[in-house]
Amino acid sequence: MTKEELYAPIREKYNELRWALEGSDIDTIIECALEVHAMVHPAEISGKTEKTIADYVLDYMLKGNQNKLVPREDYDVDLHYAGTRTVPMCWQFWHTYRIEDLVSNFLMTDQEQIFNEKWKRKIGSSITDTGNALELDEVIAFGKEINIEALHDYLIMVGKNTRNILKNLTLEQVKSKVSYENVMRILEEGGVTTDFRSIWLLVYWAGLTIGGMILTPMTDHHMMHLPPCLNNLSILDE
Repeated sequence: MTKEELYAPIREKYNELRWALEGSDIDTIIECALEVHAMVHPAEISGKTEKTIADYVLDYMLKGNQNKLVPREDYDVDLHYAGTRTVPMCWQFWHTYRIEDLVSNFLMTDQEQIFNEKWKRKIGSSITDTGNALELDEVIAFGKEINIEALHDYLIMVGKNTRNILKNLTLEQVKSKVSYENVMRILEEGGVTTDFRSIWLLVYWAGLTIGGMILTPMTDHHMMHLPPCLNNLSILDE
């Protein structure tokens, strides 16, 4: 298959989600959000049988390729505020699912995040934050410490939790912004660091509505980080 064939259905459904979020039909918003979320996450999370982009990358990573170095993104979005433009493949999953955990729980629903000291020990991570500010040598060392099976279990739990949150959102929540106190909880609980390459995330998230969080951390953010990993696989036609 070609990249266009792989990405076109996601783009189409993502555009439907954007249009839905401009309206007031909460059932359509939730339906579109769940569909796009399913398309950019492993099928195990949504219960679908057909492999997703995330499945292809995850399968490859679980076969001993967690430390294969890849571009952080295919196009510049937040690279001006990044410690390195090259990361091990496992960092892509750590980064995207730590952000999804933090945003969905602290900002979208005001509840506890899934990640805790127990998960930190199981995964073998030296950090609790999203890893934005790590330099190349630091991110390589980080990748070598990771228990990839435990990271897989974590991301599956995060994704399933997000879907439960999405199913129960009200229109009022979708249109609202979060409180300053909830944004700062992420810093207080180690989700970001005080390094400017990390803490800028709080400024960005504070400016979003919950609908905006659905469009970025929950969905499109994954499509920023999955494509450069997919480029290493044989499923794409030249």
